[in-house]
Amino acid sequence: MKPLYLLGKLYLIPTTLGEMEPTDVLPATIKRTLDFIDTYIVENEKVARKFIKSINPEIKQNTLKIEVLDKHNDQLNYEAFLQPCLSGKNIGLMSDAGCPAVADPGAIVVGLAHKKHIQVVPLVGPSSILLALMASGLNGQSFAFNGYLPIDVSQQKAALKALEKTAKDKNQTQIFMDTPYRNNKLFDNVIQSLQPHTKLCIACDITLPTEYIKTLTIQEWKKNKVDFHNRPAIFLIL
Repeated sequence: MKPLYLLGKLYLIPTTLGEMEPTDVLPATIKRTLDFIDTYIVENEKVARKFIKSINPEIKQNTLKIEVLDKHNDQLNYEAFLQPCLSGKNIGLMSDAGCPAVADPGAIVVGLAHKKHIQVVPLVGPSSILLALMASGLNGQSFAFNGYLPIDVSQQKAALKALEKTAKDKNQTQIFMDTPYRNNKLFDNVIQSLQPHTKLCIACDITLPTEYIKTLTIQEWKKNKVDFHNRPAIFLIL
């Protein structure tokens, strides 16, 4: 194994949560990091290049080497993606939105980096999950992120009832999400499945001009239906 000082580092680079001025939510360390990195692992190359250009338009796009995480990759691909680090180059890992490796396939790459003794450097940036929790008024001392719920309606409703029971038994905020185009269906299943006095927070378009965050009981939500279609959203119950 090479001495650690000869290895490159894996930088976890947060991006914005939507179309907005990057400096409104990202610290100066992001630009400084992009200035010395030319090798990236990303979810979507077009999105990544657009983000990099928005931070520093002077970066020459043809000098960037970008590997894409997708469903066709396997562990051998991921290991190959990290090879530049073993040769002394720094690599940036980016998600399409927010913090990489949280509810994101980049977690696999980070796990492999640790196995290869590559230093992982997380940078500060927006996380929709934590921002939603902060703004919910629900229990921030004990909470669980459950990711995506089953798509099947009966399985989803069963999962929602199980989360509600856990929330009540443990006084623990339960956090979950879905693909934006399924948000309205998830919302309908939530208000159909949960008890009237269970609290539900929905936080969508976080940090954007259209940001909407509201906490109501299920009973109250039934009187305040909102259109969440194609709007990135986080759901929290307690």
